[in-house]
Amino acid sequence: MALLISDECINCDLCRPECPNEAISDGDDHYLIDPALCTECVGHFDESQCISVCPVDCIAVDPRHIEDKAGLLNKYNRLVLVH
Repeated sequence: MALLISDECINCDLCRPECPNEAISDGDDHYLIDPALCTECVGHFDESQCISVCPVDCIAVDPRHIEDKAGLLNKYNRLVLVH
């Protein structure tokens, strides 16, 4: 799964520096999460760091990008090999 930031985002910039995969970037109206880079912090942390620091609770699972934990770990391993 990848995560999704809703339009309730207040652009506080707390989430972006917490993302170990640099999956969060500026969007036109609010921050965006790149599903190709988001592993929900699998491989890095026990919980999604962006969700844990978000003050308005606007980050949730993106229903368009459903992956199980094994898939997220595979994505993490591919990303680690690239860097």
